[in-house]
Amino acid sequence: MTAIDRGDWTVLAKCRGMEDALFPEPAEQRRVRTLCADCPVRLECLAEALDNRIEWGVWGGMTERERRLLLRQRSDVTSWRSVLCGKKVA
Repeated sequence: MTAIDRGDWTVLAKCRGMEDALFPEPAEQRRVRTLCADCPVRLECLAEALDNRIEWGVWGGMTERERRLLLRQRSDVTSWRSVLCGKKVA
């Protein structure tokens, strides 16, 4: 069983240990998003933010504004983890 399977995806995140990575100033968002681009757990990170309605910061390469728009457009989704990562939620 991998860290991702256990739900401990954060240990594999490229931003792990970078205090300001999740909550950059607006001018830094582009730089942080490039860090997310090839992160091995980008989808798990994004699913975490969408499923838990995290309102602030960059998660999975998306800003809070982008996530709010996606949540409005896809209000039918009940589990983003299932949609993005193919994982069934118990």
